[in-house]
Amino acid sequence: MPDRPEIVCLCGSMRFADEMREVNRDLTIAGAIVVAPGDGDVVITDEQKTALDALHRRKIDLADRVVVVNPGGYVGESTSREIDYARASGKPVTFTDPG
Repeated sequence: MPDRPEIVCLCGSMRFADEMREVNRDLTIAGAIVVAPGDGDVVITDEQKTALDALHRRKIDLADRVVVVNPGGYVGESTSREIDYARASGKPVTFTDPG
């Protein structure tokens, strides 16, 4: 194991929360530190969404790479912005479904 485990940030639509938990589990078992969007089924305000989006960009900043959880190839608007941000930051981006 390296001096520091790889840090992986998960991105994707929360409609795929179950799939994100599976990917999180698999990466964690493989020895990675996984950061992911908050998992909840509560209604949030526009202000909270803006704050959570900014927080998720900071998670991308911490990560060594980004894994996009995209069953069926689906990538929504927020996830597209996160992918653009990650790539602009020089982070490698991979997808669970090549689409």
